[in-house]
Amino acid sequence: MQHSEEINIEKIQTIMHKHKDQLKIALKVCAHCTLCAESCFLFMSHNQDPEYMPSHKFINSIGVLYRKKGNVSRSQLEKMKDILWNKCALCTRCYCPMGIDIPYMISVGRSICRSQNILPTFEN
Repeated sequence: MQHSEEINIEKIQTIMHKHKDQLKIALKVCAHCTLCAESCFLFMSHNQDPEYMPSHKFINSIGVLYRKKGNVSRSQLEKMKDILWNKCALCTRCYCPMGIDIPYMISVGRSICRSQNILPTFEN
């Protein structure tokens, strides 16, 4: 569902600022080694589709927000919503040999989406 509300970039930046050290380190440390992939049951159960790889999920959500300093459009956040809720169960099983707390990154992304009233939709 699309909303016509304006994006509150300041609110996004406030959330990002609160977590800036963790975000910066995680994005800098990720070696794109793909070792996190096999720990993700969604990746394994979706024919190892790269879009379900834990590192892909956080780089293409929180990574985009970080690079753009929170200056994103509603449609970009809607795409992130799909990654953050539909492609991640936040089961906390993902393992990163570099020590990145991927579930933490995903939860920050979800917080940002919630701050903009971009929420998952559940169908019966």
